[in-house]
Amino acid sequence: MTNEQHQHDSWFVPAGSRPEAGWTDVVDGRIEGWAHTGLRTGSLSDGGELRLQADAVERIVVPLSGNFTVVYDGTEQVLEGRASVFDGPTDVLYLGSGTEARITGAGRLAVAEAPTDVVKPSTYVARQDVPVELRGAGQSSRQVHNFGTPAALDAVKFIVCEVITPAGNWSSYPPHKHDTNVPGEESNLEEIYYYESAVARGVSAPASADPFALHRTYASDDRAIDEFREVRTGDIALVPYGWHGPAVAAPGYDMYYLNVMAGPDPERVWNITDDPAHGWVRQVWDSQEVDPRLPYERKHA
Repeated sequence: MTNEQHQHDSWFVPAGSRPEAGWTDVVDGRIEGWAHTGLRTGSLSDGGELRLQADAVERIVVPLSGNFTVVYDGTEQVLEGRASVFDGPTDVLYLGSGTEARITGAGRLAVAEAPTDVVKPSTYVARQDVPVELRGAGQSSRQVHNFGTPAALDAVKFIVCEVITPAGNWSSYPPHKHDTNVPGEESNLEEIYYYESAVARGVSAPASADPFALHRTYASDDRAIDEFREVRTGDIALVPYGWHGPAVAAPGYDMYYLNVMAGPDPERVWNITDDPAHGWVRQVWDSQEVDPRLPYERKHA
């Protein structure tokens, strides 16, 4: 296998393929060609714990399902989670660079990361304070939880959010890129997509149902990349550069993804350029309504 083939294959991380120190998967700068973002996923049952070392990285702890307690800097912070990622926002906890932490509880969680020596204060964000955005319209409707964006969180490098897309809808659409620093127009950002998929809310399905979604990344310049993946719960797609989108929720199956973005630019901002072949689609939304299935909130609410 050539180095080019090895690097190309690294842009998709199947669930459970990079376990480390109790974590289900760990993505970081040890992947060739990857430098600015990281992600950890893990599962805990009562009595278990996961640890975060005092590395030079900033982090956000995101419960995917269940509730957790994080002990750090002499503080014990309870994170009220949710039954699943399709049950609205969750509490999250930002940990400044160099912070050691111990996590206990029961459920599944993700930890977004970005390397930095700059220290910002650790911050708890309650689920009721998470900004919720309904983006797009029609079959491009999706729900965004903007807990780690520049407007919502004082962080150093990364931009973190999560997106819920109802069955049959298209997300990360129109295809766009952020792989070149053009001040005021486009940012240079790596991006991680952590995916989950489930039988659509309110739909009855047989036990044999196999929830999945689709992910697409393709070249925007002379840097070769061509990814078209069927993704399931726990899979991770890496976007080092290039046009990316759509992310498609298959009919019958809702889709979730957690986005982690960061790059070498001095400004922490998400500026994108649409693929000119498809950017016109945004104009269609002006005459369409947001999908009435949204927002997805807690089932008992």
